[in-house]
Amino acid sequence: MSTNEDRTSIVEICTRMAWHADQREWDQLATIFADEVTLDYTSLNGGEPVTLTPADIVAGWRDALGAYAATQHLITNHLVTVDGGTAVCTASFQATHRHPGPLGDAPLWTLGGDYRFDLVRAGGEWRIAGVVMTAKWSQGDRETTTMEEARS
Repeated sequence: MSTNEDRTSIVEICTRMAWHADQREWDQLATIFADEVTLDYTSLNGGEPVTLTPADIVAGWRDALGAYAATQHLITNHLVTVDGGTAVCTASFQATHRHPGPLGDAPLWTLGGDYRFDLVRAGGEWRIAGVVMTAKWSQGDRETTTMEEARS
């Protein structure tokens, strides 16, 4: 695989993480990860990084993202470094989360920052083995409440 083919494949797999999560394509989401994945969302949630299986990640994201009516994760400005069978991709992101409620009447929570993806080549394809999300800003209310709950 050439460097350009590697770069294209890596950008695609990182983009698929956001796409499959937003489309609630849970089976496809599981296929982009290595057998064990280190997730570091400590800049947003505190605590420590965790190492999970793809099934664990999907179950957690299904619950967390499922609380929102819709989400849209935009990932851009990919910078890729390939070193043999490993790679690092850094990218900027903006993630908008729409709370439950009528279309156009539901509040939004938007988060922006950077991702660092650590990837490994497995069976000739790239897989995500680590994700570090660094939150830099947010706007709106993170808590998921319905409009009726908010009004009472």
